[in-house]
Amino acid sequence: MDNFKADKFIIPGAIIIAGLIIAGAIFYGKKTPSPTPVNEQNKERPGGAAASPLDNIKPIGGEDHVLGNPEAAATLILFTDLECPFCKRFHLTMKQIMEEYGKAGKVKWVLRHFPLEQLHSKAKNEAIAAECAADLGGNEKFWQYVDRLFEITPGNNGLDPGELPKIAEYVGLDKNQFIACLSSGKFDRRIAESIKDAMNSGALGTPYGVLIGPSGQKSVIAGALSYPETKEKIDEMLK
Repeated sequence: MDNFKADKFIIPGAIIIAGLIIAGAIFYGKKTPSPTPVNEQNKERPGGAAASPLDNIKPIGGEDHVLGNPEAAATLILFTDLECPFCKRFHLTMKQIMEEYGKAGKVKWVLRHFPLEQLHSKAKNEAIAAECAADLGGNEKFWQYVDRLFEITPGNNGLDPGELPKIAEYVGLDKNQFIACLSSGKFDRRIAESIKDAMNSGALGTPYGVLIGPSGQKSVIAGALSYPETKEKIDEMLK
């Protein structure tokens, strides 16, 4: 991955996923569509240039959750696991980034799901909960729900599932409607597609982001980078 520091992407958080893949357990087995094979991802572009997995990332669409100016020069599509402690840390970093770059209209943040169920069995249901928040209250409630969940979860599968409806109430959603949505299965396919998108784009763990510049150039943000490290990458992309 794009020269991120090893201490920001430690084995307990996500790198162990690479070992699971090597062992043949591409973590979702039959529950999730298989990722595009590496030899398919690396087909050459016209002219002989090697294609990058980053080029496989799904374009932003109506189902995405976007924070910031839709016309911003740079975009960060971030795959997250809501029980990953490194994602929790990087979420705070991104909130700082949006205070500076988002309010200035320079960066928009797109949040997608990559629950690592082999590590965090509760993460998929939490991703569904965030989608239910969006379904019931729109984009604003999605971001409020994710903010609150990251605020109260200790990470590493530590959040009591009974807190999910409480978070919905906290952000102003109808608790009964939320519970009905959570048990409906209506977002299972969307989460599976998001997982496939992450893996096809080169993700082996979380947090994992694809930073897209004004001319469509792409780079990776992988691991819980600090604010200065993230800022440096964004500044370079905006040059």
